[in-house]
Amino acid sequence: MVEEGARRRVVVEVCNARNLMPKDGQGTACAYAVVDFDGQRRRTATRPRDLNPQWGERLEFLVHSPGAMAAETLELNVYNDKKAIAGSGGGGGRKSGGTFLGKVKVAGASFAKEGDETLVYYPLEKRSVFSQIKGEIGLKVWFVDEPPPAPPAAPAAEQKGDAPSEDKKEATEDKGKDSAAAAAEEKKPDAPPAEEKKAEDAAKPEDKKPEKGGKKKSPEKGKKDGEKPKEEGKPKDDKKEVAAPASPSKAPPPSPSKMQLATAGVAGDLEIRPQTAAERSMAASGGGSASYDLVDRVPYLFVRLLKAKHHQDGGSKQPLYAQLCIGAHTVRTRAAASAGEWDQVFAFHKASLTASSLEVTVHEEAKKPEKEGEPTPEDANLGFVSFDLQEVPKRSPPDSALAPQWYTLEGHAEDGTATCDVMLAVWVGKQVDEAFQEAWQSDSGGNLVHTRSKAYLSPKLWYLRLSVIQAQDLRLPSPPDGKAKQFGPTFPELYVKAQLGAQVFKTGRIALGSAAAGASNPSWNEDLLFVAAEPFDPFLTVAVEDVFSGHLVGQARVPLSSVHRRSDDRAEPPSRWLNLCGDEARPYAGRVHVRVCLEGGYHVLDEAANVASDVRAASKQLSKPPVGMLEVGIRGASNLVPMKIAKDGSSGSTDAYVVLKYGPKWARTRTILDQFNPRWNEQYAWDVFDPCTVLSIAVFDNVRYKIADAGKLPKDARIGKLRIRLSTLDTNRVYVINYALTAVHPVGVRKMGELELAIRFTCPSWLTLMQAYGSPLLPRMHYVKPLGPAQQDVLRHTAMRMVSGRLARSEPPLGPEVVQYLLDTDTHTWSMRRSKANWFRVVGCLSHVATAVKWAHRVRTWEHSPTTVLVHMLLVAIVLCPEMILPTVCLYLFLVLLWRYRSRPREPMGMDPRLSHVDSVSPDELDEEFDGLPSGRPADVVRMRYDRLRAVAGRAQTLLGDVAAQGERIEALLSWRDPRATGVFAVVILLTALALYAVPFKVLLLGMGFFYLRHPRFRGDMPSAGFNFFRRLPSLSDRVL
Repeated sequence: MVEEGARRRVVVEVCNARNLMPKDGQGTACAYAVVDFDGQRRRTATRPRDLNPQWGERLEFLVHSPGAMAAETLELNVYNDKKAIAGSGGGGGRKSGGTFLGKVKVAGASFAKEGDETLVYYPLEKRSVFSQIKGEIGLKVWFVDEPPPAPPAAPAAEQKGDAPSEDKKEATEDKGKDSAAAAAEEKKPDAPPAEEKKAEDAAKPEDKKPEKGGKKKSPEKGKKDGEKPKEEGKPKDDKKEVAAPASPSKAPPPSPSKMQLATAGVAGDLEIRPQTAAERSMAASGGGSASYDLVDRVPYLFVRLLKAKHHQDGGSKQPLYAQLCIGAHTVRTRAAASAGEWDQVFAFHKASLTASSLEVTVHEEAKKPEKEGEPTPEDANLGFVSFDLQEVPKRSPPDSALAPQWYTLEGHAEDGTATCDVMLAVWVGKQVDEAFQEAWQSDSGGNLVHTRSKAYLSPKLWYLRLSVIQAQDLRLPSPPDGKAKQFGPTFPELYVKAQLGAQVFKTGRIALGSAAAGASNPSWNEDLLFVAAEPFDPFLTVAVEDVFSGHLVGQARVPLSSVHRRSDDRAEPPSRWLNLCGDEARPYAGRVHVRVCLEGGYHVLDEAANVASDVRAASKQLSKPPVGMLEVGIRGASNLVPMKIAKDGSSGSTDAYVVLKYGPKWARTRTILDQFNPRWNEQYAWDVFDPCTVLSIAVFDNVRYKIADAGKLPKDARIGKLRIRLSTLDTNRVYVINYALTAVHPVGVRKMGELELAIRFTCPSWLTLMQAYGSPLLPRMHYVKPLGPAQQDVLRHTAMRMVSGRLARSEPPLGPEVVQYLLDTDTHTWSMRRSKANWFRVVGCLSHVATAVKWAHRVRTWEHSPTTVLVHMLLVAIVLCPEMILPTVCLYLFLVLLWRYRSRPREPMGMDPRLSHVDSVSPDELDEEFDGLPSGRPADVVRMRYDRLRAVAGRAQTLLGDVAAQGERIEALLSWRDPRATGVFAVVILLTALALYAVPFKVLLLGMGFFYLRHPRFRGDMPSAGFNFFRRLPSLSDRVL
C-alpha cells in the first residue's frame, strides 16, 4: 500500500535490442523507442544504422493513481527513424514518419519494486498480421514509492531571494509547456511517428527560450542523458500547488473503470473475493449482472449483538452474556465484562427456521460460591427483547450496514422496571452479506474453525540452481588410524553436499589423484537444483566431504537473501568463492567455487503435467495479462452416501465440503453438517492466463472438526473428484451441470453422489485467446535449458510436499490428504487398473488406423463391387492429377469435421468410470493400488501379487521383443548378415531402378494400384513372396541369452 500523499514513479530502462528487421533498404535500421504509460509518452534517442542498438536510457513516468497501476499497460513501440536516413543520405529522402519495427506490452501487475528489477528480453510483436517483425528488446521496469513531502516552512520561504523565485517561475512555465505538448500527444496515442516529429519540431522553439536559473537541455539531449523524462514525470515539491492541478484537457486522469478493475485485481492471480471477481468478469463481458449470479441467493436472518449496559451505574460487576432463541436454535454469546461488549454476528438459515419470532435474553453470571461444596446459584435473567420475523427489514449489498440500536429489555425487577439495555441489529440478508463470512452460522456448526469457508494461496516456488565448479586449498582431515593401517596410502574421494531445508543433493565423487582433480584442486562442474519456497529458508549449506575418512572437510553457508535472481539464460549469474570452515584444528579448510542463482524463468510444477492449472514463470516480470476469467459456483450436492456410521449401524451422517484448485489459489467451501443434500451456494473466481489448463474439484467429508481419538490426527475422507479442462468450455456461456462423484476405495468402486456446479469462462478478446493457443505451453527456459524427466519428477514431488506442508499450517488447516488428493501425488505408483486404462487408450487411438486397414481390405477383396470400382476411378484421377491430392484431403477432413459437429460434446465432461476401468477391476487389484511403499500386506499376498506382475511383465517383454525383431529384419537387408537374402534384395533394387527409369511414374503408380486391387480370382490364398521373404530375414533374438 502507498502512504497517503506519497507519489509513485515507474522507471523504464531501455537497455538494448537484438536482431532487428532491416528497414532502410541498406540492410540496417536507425531505431528509437517510444514508451507510453498512464497517458504519458517518452522517447529514446535514435541509434543510427545498427540492428543491435544499445540505449541504456531511463525513462520515468508519474503514476497518477498507484492503486490503479495494476490495470495499466506499458506499451513500447520501436520505429525506424527515416529522418536520420534522409539526413545521412544527403537530404534527398522523404520526411515521412518512421517505419514500425515492433511493439511490446508489459502489464502493470508485473512491475517489480526498486531493487528487485532484472533485465528481461521481450520478443517484439507484430502490429498486424502482415507486419514483418523480428528481434527482441531488453527492458528493466520497476516502480519507486516516494514518501509524502514534508510541510513547507513558511518563514524560510519568505526569506528566499527573488532570483530563485524567478527561476522557479520559469521552470514552472517550461513544465506547463512541456505538459501541454505531452497532453497533445496523449490525445492521440496511436498517431504515427510523423506527427510525433512535428510536435517535437514545434516544441523546440519553446524549449530554446532564454535560460536564467539553470541550463536548459534540448529534448533529444535530455532524453539521451536520462534527465528530461525525470523533469517531465516528477514535478517539484515546492511548487506542488502550481504544477499539480492539471486541467482535464491537458492531463486526463485514468478512467474510473480502470481504477475499479485495478482495485478488484484484474491483472493479478491472487483475487480471493468471489463477488469482486465476478463483477469484474461481467464488466469485461459487457454484462450488468451482480455478484453471486451463478448460485442461488439464500436468505439468512442476521443478528448482531454489540453490547449491553445496566441502568444503574452501581450495579453488579459480574460478566454478562446474551442468549438467542428462535425455534429449535438456542445459542449464547461469550461472557463479557459488565459493559457487555460482545460484537458478535449470528446467521440463521431462514429456510430451517420454524418459529415466527426471535427472542434475545441477557443474563448475568452468578458469583461462584466461596466455599467448596456449596450449590452454584443460577444466572440472573436481566430481561429479554422479542422481534417478529415478519417485520425484520431486508438488506442486500451495496446497501450500507444496518446501524445497531439500543433496545430496552423487559425488566425482571421486583417492581417491573427495566434494568438493562442491549444494543443490537436484526436484518434479513443473503450469503453475499459482508458479515456472513465471520458470523456464527447455523448450518455449518456455528463458530467452528474447521467448518469455515476460506481461500488459500500456495507458496511461490522457485528453482534454486547451485553450480559447483571446483575447490582449492583443501585441508583434509586425517583418516582414522585403523583405516590408514588397513588400506595403506590411498587417494581421498571428495564430493560436495548441498542442503536446503530437508532437501539434500550430492555431486559425483572425485579422487584427488585423478586427472579431474589435478594436484589438489578437484573440479566437478555439476549443477544441483533445489525447490525454494517464499519466504525462503535463511541459508543454503554447502559442504565438502571425504568418502574415505568419513569426515567433513569443511562447510559454508550462503544466505538466500543475497542470491542472484535471473529470468533467462542470456547472462550467467556471478560466481563466488566460499571459505570452508572445518573443525577447531582447521578453522580454514579451503574454499569452493560456486555459482548460485534463483531461476525465475522456470515454472515449478507442483502437480501432474497433464492436469496443470498454472504454467507461468516464477519471475513476476515474465507474467502476462490474463486472457479471461473463470467463475465457478458451488451450488450443492445430492444423494451423498453416509460417511460416518454409528456404532450400532442404525444411522449415518455426512459433513461435506468442497475444495477447488486452480493456479496458486485454493478455495474451500464451508462445511454443511449432517446433510446428504447440502447446498453451499458459494461462488469463486480465478484469472485465466492459459486456456489449456485444468480446474480440479474434490468433495470431502469433514472429520477434523471433531476431537481426535487418543491423540491421533484425523483425516478427512474422500467423497469424489472431478477435473474440468477450460479449453472444452465455450466463452461467455454459463454451464449448470450435475457431475457424478465416483470414488475408488480399497473395498471397491462406489458412486458417492452428485455435485451441482455452475461454470462460466469469460474472455473479452477472442483474438487474445487464439494467440494463447500458438504460444509455448511452458516458459522459455524449459526449452532452452530443459530438465531431465527423472530430475523433473523429483522436483515435482518436492514441490508437492512443500505446498502440502505450508497449507497444513494455515488456519483452518487444509490437510495433507486433501492437498495430495488434488495434486495427484500417487500417479507414479503401480496400479493394474491404470495400466489397463492406458493400454486401452493406446488401442483406442490406433482403432482409426485399424478401421482404415479393414476398409482397404474389404475394397481389395471386392466385398462391395461398386465401392471397389469407385476406388479404381479415384486412383486414376489422383494419378493423372496429383496436384489435387492435398486439396482433396483437406476438403475431406473439413467435411468430416462438419459432420461430427452435430455430435460434439454439449457440456464439459467429468471423470469417466468406463475409461478408468473401475468396473473390470478385482478387489485384490484395488487393494494393491492403495497399498503403500513398503507394502504392509502379508507375505503370501505380496508373493501372489508379485507372481501376477511377473506374468504381465512377461507379456509386455514378449511384445517388445517382437517389435525389436521387425526393426532388426529391416537392418539385416543392408548388413549382409544373410548374404543370399541381401544379394537378392540388391538385384531386385537394381531391376527396380532400371524399370523406374524406363517406365513413366504415373503408369507405374496405376499398374501398382490395379495390381493391389485385382479381383480375388487373380489372387492366391497364400502370403505373397515379398512377405515371406521379409519373415525369413534374421533378427538378433537368437543371440539373446
